[in-house]
Amino acid sequence: MPEMPDLELSRRGILAGSAAAATAIAAGAVTSADAAPLPPTKAKPMMPVKFKVNGERRELSLDPRTTLLDALREHLHLTGTKKGCDHGQCGACTVMVDGVRINSCLSLAVMHEGDEITTIEGLGTPEKLHPMQAAFIKHDGYQCGYCTPGQICSAVAVLDEIKRGVPSHAQANVSQRPKVTNLEMRERMSGNICRCGAYSNIAEAMAEVAGDAFEEAKA
Repeated sequence: MPEMPDLELSRRGILAGSAAAATAIAAGAVTSADAAPLPPTKAKPMMPVKFKVNGERRELSLDPRTTLLDALREHLHLTGTKKGCDHGQCGACTVMVDGVRINSCLSLAVMHEGDEITTIEGLGTPEKLHPMQAAFIKHDGYQCGYCTPGQICSAVAVLDEIKRGVPSHAQANVSQRPKVTNLEMRERMSGNICRCGAYSNIAEAMAEVAGDAFEEAKA
């Protein structure tokens, strides 16, 4: 029986051989592509969408996959609304659509034809702050500030939800109207994450804006 030749294998030799093989394959792929070019890619279909943003009518032509968040930031340049997780888990992108808060990263822009959208830029200005914005400053409801636009939009919507009687998990009896308690506000704000941990100050700011409703709930 003939003897098998001695094979000297090394890690360097294996890697060098693999690299050479990959190079040869790539070279062949390029040659094949040059010989048979692919047909040109068709342009993506665009869709028109009209909505009102912060009281101003806006018209866009968008890829139908464009999220509301990207439409606001990249097309309308309203960068106050932040892109945090882009998965609907942090609340930094919260805006209000027809008065109801949503995570704009989870919603397609073309779904909001004719809607009225309010972002942090539409709540107030440096010269005339919204009461919630002023309360956040007074109670130091932010630190790094990245989540703050979403926190403020959500806080405004939360107080409106309670006023309208929308129930929450914090209620012992959901058939009763909710009250503006600390527990109620914290439960409803739980989808807005603050990595700096300013939660107590945010609750204090909301309580000040709630005013008599908060005081009555404590009584």
